[in-house]
Amino acid sequence: MIGKKVIDTDPITIAKAKEMLEKSSESYDPTYEQNLAMDHVTKFSKLDVETAQKLVSELEEIIKKTQAIKIADVMPIDLADLRLMFAKERGSHKKEELEQILEIVNKYRE
Repeated sequence: MIGKKVIDTDPITIAKAKEMLEKSSESYDPTYEQNLAMDHVTKFSKLDVETAQKLVSELEEIIKKTQAIKIADVMPIDLADLRLMFAKERGSHKKEELEQILEIVNKYRE
């Protein structure tokens, strides 16, 4: 990748990554790394693309997009899991805010 430069980055959910890998594998044979990535996203994706996008957009009203995507990928079960996800983040979230996030996540749980 000599001469290539990253112009813009945008985080995506695991479900979206799975969709993108499936589309690319239809047009040509995937590489070893793409097969590994496909195996990973197949094992760990918990939602479909549309549901994940709805969840992220609803969570974005409360928290940042990157945090919302992490939550949509992991789908935490309780407050302890949610606190662990925010452990390295600057600032702290109030308990009411965390409970509100869990309520939203539970609506989308399959």
